[in-house]
Amino acid sequence: MNIIGRKSEKEELKRYYESEKPELVIVYGRRRVGKTFLIKEFFEGKFAFYFTGAISNSNAANLANFDKSVIEYGGVITSPSKNWADAFEKLKEYLKGKPNCKKVVFIDEMPWLDGRGSDFLAAFDYFWNSWASSVPELLFIGCGSATSWITKKLFRNKGGLHNRITGRMYLAPFSLNEAEEFIKSRSIVMTRYQIAECYMIFGGIPYYLNLLQKNLSLSQNVDQLCFADKAPLRYEYEELYKSLFKNAHRHIAIIEALSKKRSGMSRAELSKTIKIQPNGHFTELLNELEQCDFIEKYNDFTKAKKNSHYYLKDSFSLFYLKYMKNGNSKDEYFWTNYLEDGGYRAWSGFAFELLCRIHIKQLKAKLGILGVSTDVTSWHSRGSAANAQIDLLINRRDGVINLCEMKYTKHPYLMTEKDALELERKKAVFLQETGAKSAIHITMVTTWGLMSDKGYSGIAQSKIELDDLFGA
Repeated sequence: MNIIGRKSEKEELKRYYESEKPELVIVYGRRRVGKTFLIKEFFEGKFAFYFTGAISNSNAANLANFDKSVIEYGGVITSPSKNWADAFEKLKEYLKGKPNCKKVVFIDEMPWLDGRGSDFLAAFDYFWNSWASSVPELLFIGCGSATSWITKKLFRNKGGLHNRITGRMYLAPFSLNEAEEFIKSRSIVMTRYQIAECYMIFGGIPYYLNLLQKNLSLSQNVDQLCFADKAPLRYEYEELYKSLFKNAHRHIAIIEALSKKRSGMSRAELSKTIKIQPNGHFTELLNELEQCDFIEKYNDFTKAKKNSHYYLKDSFSLFYLKYMKNGNSKDEYFWTNYLEDGGYRAWSGFAFELLCRIHIKQLKAKLGILGVSTDVTSWHSRGSAANAQIDLLINRRDGVINLCEMKYTKHPYLMTEKDALELERKKAVFLQETGAKSAIHITMVTTWGLMSDKGYSGIAQSKIELDDLFGA
């Protein structure tokens, strides 16, 4: 198996494989995150049956390809399948003829098979409930990127598939640790600072990282993938959301609104900005984006739901909207020439905060509180204090609150008197408005640490550096 990371997922797949009862497992996650690769590599091609749908195919074309797959695996097709009920009946007859050993069936991109006029879902329902669910040696794995379809049609199914799914596996993007392992496996030489910047651009998406060329520097790779003529990722943003969500323009509107607000937005602010009523449909849009790790909701420290804030969580979306949208740059060497531009500082600060939020587990590990119950929250002043907000608070059950301040710099950070006074002001306003009784530990999260011999570094009770974010 040539699988980087994914330790818990491999253990979960092993458990399903060794199960002595029929298993119906759904693997889902955003486009390009490596779902198909994981399943194929883990089972090393030892499928009783494998088939993948195609979004561009008609229902008839998908049925014809399904029949071909049955034949390729040793089944007999005497006449073309007229519908999915026919197709699943043929699959059943083929599987019944197999020896009494483990039968792994993998159908990839299931949502693409359920197009208009298709009877796919009803036929699959009947296939599972009438026969497959009573076959102890059967492991059926369904996979797809269209999260909204999987959630509505499978996880919230009110018909025959209600409570029939025995396993749900969400595949998240790589962590920094996994991204580093992946990059090294491809003989690409980068410092951790460069890997972090790479992550801030492409996120932990294996497909994007796999496009990196080892003979190019990071900035050259970014130019080649994003800004060159016919760059591979030039149209990735639109395709990404359209592949995941039906009528994706609302989802995209939410992402674009959050990309302009480093401090996040409340539900009410988002609703007003994108001009959509804050009803159940809006809630569903937010939930779908959360499920795919595009956005993240932080409850307000006061637990007031109306004060909760949503933050952008997808690195590539932020980078695309800042630099690539509408072909803003016509320079094929844009990124190489841009690194010293003033705008880089604003983007990198935003992107680093996003990186830190993705790696909360690693922050807690450095603080030595993995075993301590915590709430990760944000806070925005509702009083008279202008711009008093704290985007990341770790509220601990041991009587401490970590007030996290994140700084992305190319050198150790110099804490100035102005910085120290601003942090003390935030702390004071926070205590005054919330009445918090815990000890407030100012926690600096930086790339290279603080200049300990200069400035006001002593104000920080806790210090976390970039290396700490690379923890497993």
